[in-house]
Amino acid sequence: METVLSGIRSTGNLHIGNYFGALKNFVKMQDENRCFFFIADYHSLTTHPTPDDLHGKVKQVLAEYLACGIDPEVATVYLQSDLTEIPELYLLLNMIAYIGELERTTSFKDKVRMQPDNVNAGLLTYPVLMAADIIIHKATKVPVGKDQEQNLEMTRKFARRFNTMYKTNYFPEPTAYNFDEALVKIPGLDGTGKMGKSEGNAIYLVDEPKVIRKKVMKAVSDIGPTQENQEMSEPVKNLFTLMNVISEADTFKFFIEKYNNCTIRYGDMKKQLAEDIINFNAPIRERIIEIMADDAYLGKVAKEGAEKARESARKTINDVREIIGFKQL
Repeated sequence: METVLSGIRSTGNLHIGNYFGALKNFVKMQDENRCFFFIADYHSLTTHPTPDDLHGKVKQVLAEYLACGIDPEVATVYLQSDLTEIPELYLLLNMIAYIGELERTTSFKDKVRMQPDNVNAGLLTYPVLMAADIIIHKATKVPVGKDQEQNLEMTRKFARRFNTMYKTNYFPEPTAYNFDEALVKIPGLDGTGKMGKSEGNAIYLVDEPKVIRKKVMKAVSDIGPTQENQEMSEPVKNLFTLMNVISEADTFKFFIEKYNNCTIRYGDMKKQLAEDIINFNAPIRERIIEIMADDAYLGKVAKEGAEKARESARKTINDVREIIGFKQL
């Protein structure tokens, strides 16, 4: 059985891209592996050092995790900030991480371009904190997207470097977790790229029906096909990708035929797509609202998850301190 770790930032609600991209696979993954799922509230400070209602957002994300099927009785679900062992390991790993290699990471260079007025030390050492998150539990597998592959390789490098410097074989070198089925890339509503919070093109799991209808009806399309079987523009292809994931097969086929014979009305397609998204979203949204109202349950999940995660993390940090040479006088 593999030890698998996955985290999610706490700066906003989950959207349907998150769900189809990974969350539905996490539900399956937790039954087949020793899984740790954590809310990365420390990480969120690299881009939002003065967050608005951090506690409320953490609570929201935890509720959404649970509503999507993550089972705290099966997996270990916790808040990153509840484990003091993580920042200690982060500090120790920083001693063997070099400025040059951190400055060359793609994620750091991208963030510098995106937030030139907030190039903080935490942003630079983001891969080190990510490494601490992973190897604190000696995880062997990590589900990561393309944008995090380099950071996972950095984790492998830090684990290998620690082992080499201290002449041990303590930390495993984690590899990417590959799901049995290909992950679905959910496009945004703006006609380009994938769905995401920062892009402002997402449909959230907590969106009300009227909000979903408004968002979908405003989705970018084009003037329509002018000849049969015409190649689709990217915005229209995105709409059909959403419909293929969300709607019934017959519905998808109906609108494909309408497109290919040049009789499609995008307004009709968007109305249908909006209702299908609402129907898909409804049970998850209801469950989120129910869990959000149960502070006692959320507190219990967080407390018990922290206790389970701390047991694993404490053993690691004690071992690491002994390997390095920290001992009581």
